[in-house]
Amino acid sequence: MPAEIYERRKMANAEKLSQFTNVVKKMFIRKNPDDALQGAKEGGLEKTLGVMDLIILGVGAIIGSGIFAIVGTAAAGENGAGPALMVSMVIAAIACIFSALCYSEIATMIPVAGGAYAYTFASLGEFMAWLVGWILMLEYLVGFIAVSCAWTNHFMQFLKGFSNILPAWIVNPPAWLINDFRSAVHYYSNQGVDWHNVIPSFCGIPVCLNLPAIIMIILATALLVKGTKDSAKMTGIMVAVKLGVIALFVLAGAFYVKPENWTPFAPNGFEGVFMGAFIIFFAYIGFDAIATAAEECKNPQKDLPISIIGSLVITTIVYVLVALVLTGMQPTNGAVPEGILKAPMAYVMANVGRNGIAGLISAGSLAGLTSVLIVMHMAATRVLFAMSRDNFLPHIFQKIHPKFNTPAILTVTVGLVGIIGTFILDLNVAASLSNFGTFTSFIIVCVAVLILRKIEPNRERPFKVPFCPLFPLLGILCCGGLMVFSMVVAKGETAALSTEMFIIWVVMGCLIYFAYGYQKNRKVEALALEESKKIAEKDETITASTK
Repeated sequence: MPAEIYERRKMANAEKLSQFTNVVKKMFIRKNPDDALQGAKEGGLEKTLGVMDLIILGVGAIIGSGIFAIVGTAAAGENGAGPALMVSMVIAAIACIFSALCYSEIATMIPVAGGAYAYTFASLGEFMAWLVGWILMLEYLVGFIAVSCAWTNHFMQFLKGFSNILPAWIVNPPAWLINDFRSAVHYYSNQGVDWHNVIPSFCGIPVCLNLPAIIMIILATALLVKGTKDSAKMTGIMVAVKLGVIALFVLAGAFYVKPENWTPFAPNGFEGVFMGAFIIFFAYIGFDAIATAAEECKNPQKDLPISIIGSLVITTIVYVLVALVLTGMQPTNGAVPEGILKAPMAYVMANVGRNGIAGLISAGSLAGLTSVLIVMHMAATRVLFAMSRDNFLPHIFQKIHPKFNTPAILTVTVGLVGIIGTFILDLNVAASLSNFGTFTSFIIVCVAVLILRKIEPNRERPFKVPFCPLFPLLGILCCGGLMVFSMVVAKGETAALSTEMFIIWVVMGCLIYFAYGYQKNRKVEALALEESKKIAEKDETITASTK
């Protein structure tokens, strides 16, 4: 009897092990790149973007959030780099270059919507593809929210220039009407006011509305529903405006630079320099956004590498020049006014008495941030579009607008999520949280290049990463090092909160995959198998009747 029980248990354990092994195999099923390309041809998006459109989209995404919003925090925030922010930007750019080259190789191999998500599916399999897609949602959606919050800050700075013309309730509205809940509470606490007495509530829940951000999100959503080409044209105009404003800031601000403001050069030492690189990395997701639009590119094999690397080089040069002037005009070695954390360029110009230039910078900042908002919104939509095509999301999200030929339902959904996000996330938390998604996607793309070189050695590569595997490995080390460094070393409430939220987001992604994505894909496989059996039986019947 004991022998029988032992054999039954042994068979039961073997069956469980077999089931577990089968689940694991299914989790790491790779999607053939040819299938992804075929899917793009059958239900793809309209090819309307040329190389200049892509460079404009890339520059539009990169130049904006970093210079107009995050640069103040990176220089003088909780773990600021001080004048050494210039070094932080170079470090971030170097880390980016390796990932940019990897993006160029895979984007020309597999020019489909989805960016890092699509590349991961082709190299690391289903589960990792879902996880990367989930993290990309975090990167773009939260980044989208961060930029909309920054837009509000600059819009209010712009209105201050009309304080003698406009009514006071427009220039200085209640804090709960232009902030998320956390920021409004912080503002009222600094003013010595009990927020319970001033923030309205609905059914006992305090209500804060970032009204300018919400209006801007609605306008961006409407524009993207109409079409990508129109969005690129408008983005091009905004890019030209903000580059002109940045040039004005650098040229005019150079006359107010005080070299003594650059000492001490790195007030927080290497920790501040590397944290500055981590924070400013938020502004470097523009070339990632270019890759997500590969399916809408007219000539992806040629245009994608040029636009990705070109936009990165252009923006890095601009970043360093702005950091040089900004830190030379405003001391960043100790406590700084709140204005430099919210609207740094406009604030320092107003601080030296150049209110006219400050007003122009505020207007240019709005144009710059609007272009970033549009590109991030578009990128988030394209990632979700690719994921719905792979059964990770309901198929309704694949629906293309009959007139505008855009994923209208997804575009509106992303806009609604962005509006909800403005209620609960502030600029700094959203930017740090988005950074974790950025680093993760960059690392995965570098890994994907190494894997595809092994498993797809004969596939055509119009562009190849030079010095492979060295460059992809350097990309992994640079991005991974900065991410781990920020988790271990960063101090302050913002850093701790963003780290915790990232971990929670990843755990949620795993749970959703097993509860929906894995089950959905198995059902699709079962239906496909059943359909193939019916076709085979039908063929056998026809063959038998013929005989």
